[in-house]
Amino acid sequence: MDKERENISSVNDVGMIKDGGTVIESSRGSFYCLTIIGQIEGHYVLDNTQKTTKYDHLIPTLVALEESEQIDGILILLNTLGGDVEAGLAIAEVIASLTKPTVSVVLGGGHSIGVPLAVSTRRSFIVPSATMTIHPVRTNGLVLGVPQAFDYLQKMQDRIIRFITEHSRISEERFRELIVRTDVLANDIGSILDGYGATECGLIDEIGGIKEALDYLRSECNG
Repeated sequence: MDKERENISSVNDVGMIKDGGTVIESSRGSFYCLTIIGQIEGHYVLDNTQKTTKYDHLIPTLVALEESEQIDGILILLNTLGGDVEAGLAIAEVIASLTKPTVSVVLGGGHSIGVPLAVSTRRSFIVPSATMTIHPVRTNGLVLGVPQAFDYLQKMQDRIIRFITEHSRISEERFRELIVRTDVLANDIGSILDGYGATECGLIDEIGGIKEALDYLRSECNG
């Protein structure tokens, strides 16, 4: 019972338990497990029938984890369809700026803006059956058919590509090739990679799951 109280206290101290986080404690370290699932919700509130990850909740939680003396490292589990581009990229930038060891595991899917989220950690893993969809930037709402609007989308895409190539082993040339493929998606251009394809091209570091991710965190925290 005392151990249970300690765990509850730790979760409440480091962040918002309602965001799906939990503390994993053992003699080998104290790690925070954070889930990014469903749609990444940004400036527009999605309806309550959808699973969402709210960036205005997640970013303060990440800041609290960075400052917490109780947490040694952060495990991020991803199963997301994508969502708000700017919100997703903002979360990825925060994760990449953390000084504590971070590791991600793609479970199910890490699609669209989920790609920069997956590569934002120090080490990334993907299970063999997971998939990642890579496609040109999309936007919600009205986009005027004028040069300025298309220029904005192009600059946003360049920002995402730069982030991904700086935080993974894939080259910009190879990533751009994957974006414009026409022989994979039936109604769109882009690519779908399974776990082996994502690691082969250097987008994700290794095939692996929870065990491998926790082993990495323990090795980082214990020298």
